Amino acid sequence: MPLIIRRLTPFFRWLILGGTLFFLAKVLKDHWQEVAAIRVTAAGWAYLEIALGLTLFAHISGGWVWSRTLYELKQPVNSIWVMQAYLKTNIAKYLPGNVWHYYGRVNAAKKAGASLKVAALSVLLEPLLMLAAALLVTLLCSQQILAQYGAIALVWQTSTLFFILAAVHPRCLNPLLQFASKLKQRGEEAPTPDQIIDHYPLVPLLGELGFVLLRASGFLATFLAISAIAPADIPLLISVFSLAWLLGLVVPGAPGGVGVFEATAIALLGKQYSPAILLSVVALYRLVSVLAEIAGAGLAWLDEQG
Repeated sequence: MPLIIRRLTPFFRWLILGGTLFFLAKVLKDHWQEVAAIRVTAAGWAYLEIALGLTLFAHISGGWVWSRTLYELKQPVNSIWVMQAYLKTNIAKYLPGNVWHYYGRVNAAKKAGASLKVAALSVLLEPLLMLAAALLVTLLCSQQILAQYGAIALVWQTSTLFFILAAVHPRCLNPLLQFASKLKQRGEEAPTPDQIIDHYPLVPLLGELGFVLLRASGFLATFLAISAIAPADIPLLISVFSLAWLLGLVVPGAPGGVGVFEATAIALLGKQYSPAILLSVVALYRLVSVLAEIAGAGLAWLDEQG
């Protein structure tokens, strides 16, 4: 069975990516004239600059959260160096496989002085804490989504959030690490490893919550570059962004969430905004996001040279 799953995984990845891109292409085909009529005003360009700044700051804060995670794991690493490594490896998420940025961070953490086990754990904790933060934001702002999809959405979000929050608790993580360590030893007599985590990673979780909110703020600024937003719709937009970004993070076959994020946002907001506006917003936000990641990597490289 595991062999069959491994063989089918690439097929499912291409199926998901192809399906999302087909959906986006169809929406664009049906509404391309409306999209072509949209113009970005001088005020809109200012909002896009704000969106770029907020998204760049979000990535910098993400680097700080990773350095804080390593600190919580009792690793004597240089926080500035770790943040630089985080920003430089960030753009590798767009490579096929969507794992190369994690691979780069494991190697960077090892070079900074962390053990392989702890480096891998820090990289594992990062997306889990991001998922928990995104789900928490979605739940707090999802009144309109819950009204549309009912109790099923609430149960799914709440149960998933509870599972992730429980998974990063020391009582769950430490036994798993001990079990993995015993497997690695292949039956050799060796002492049981000490606990790596002795308290809940609350500070990194709050940091990832700030990361998601900054990314959502960048999305709102991008939206304002194209269309006005009613104050009552702000919680909906934040919730939809968080959910779409979450799915882009976890769905296989979409490097950097490309396609999945855009398709989810358009599907969930289709009743509130026109497809032309949504297509323009998600396309511009993808551009802003990539530019912010490139800028972050460039700033990290320049800081290293100085």
